[in-house]
Amino acid sequence: MYYHEGRKQSEIAERLGVSRATIVNCLQEAKERGLVRISLDSDAFTGHRLAAALRERFGLAAAYLVPDAASADEEESLMRVARGAAEWLPRLLAPGDRLGVSWGRTVYEVAEAMEPARTEDVSVSQLVGSMATPYGFTAEICSAHLAMKLGAKLVNLHAPAVLSDPDLARRLRAEPIIAAQLDALEHCNKAIFAAGSANHESHIVSSGVASHEELDWYVRHGATGVLCGRFIDAEGRSVPGALDDRMIGVELDKLQGLDMGLLVSVGPDKVRPMLSAIAGGYVTHVVTSVSTAEAMLREAPG
Repeated sequence: MYYHEGRKQSEIAERLGVSRATIVNCLQEAKERGLVRISLDSDAFTGHRLAAALRERFGLAAAYLVPDAASADEEESLMRVARGAAEWLPRLLAPGDRLGVSWGRTVYEVAEAMEPARTEDVSVSQLVGSMATPYGFTAEICSAHLAMKLGAKLVNLHAPAVLSDPDLARRLRAEPIIAAQLDALEHCNKAIFAAGSANHESHIVSSGVASHEELDWYVRHGATGVLCGRFIDAEGRSVPGALDDRMIGVELDKLQGLDMGLLVSVGPDKVRPMLSAIAGGYVTHVVTSVSTAEAMLREAPG
């Protein structure tokens, strides 16, 4: 009566013989249980003038721009961008797609914000191994939650993201079960990831993938951002270092030339990493905020 017939809550309450507060609670419960789904037309966000500017400047297939929060609150901005990506992602998938999923707070919030949206014959693969993170958004949780929301087959990567010894990492990658899971990454035609900052507040440090000393070494050797646990420079090229031989996860060249590389990031500290990821050819689609898009256009070289 409320959504289809356009009746007022007070009118519905009178007709059903209950209080208006009961109707409010019922409508809220209906949304929480997934009986009611409210979606926004993606054209309103992909058709923004700045979205067109991003497409033209960086050669993107599409960009989805979310208005900034009135309070300029970083947390609210992140949640808005995550909700935008959650709305858009199912529309970017088709039957038969193999979606690689990175890790981090942003990707986790995308999965949490997504309404169940089943697409036939879609699989989800975890792009980065597990890590001992103090947060709730481990790599396996990000991929598992997204697969559940999409009704997709899940291929987890049952190995640590980084090991202490290169030889141990080599032998573990050769284990049949791990080798099969890594092989699944070779067949991903689409991916979703965030751009990580190359600073000491980055999740790559707090999650134990890299130490503060290792981060400093990579920055001295040109690192400007982090993509799927690996350091990249301003041109998006992998910065080779000691971590590479100890890591288990997707290699960056496997993320180039995909049908879709969906970059979801927001904030002033993410501008430089986002530009690096785009320069490296990993990105075809972007979800971000208006202010971040403006900063990207200002700070882009050339």
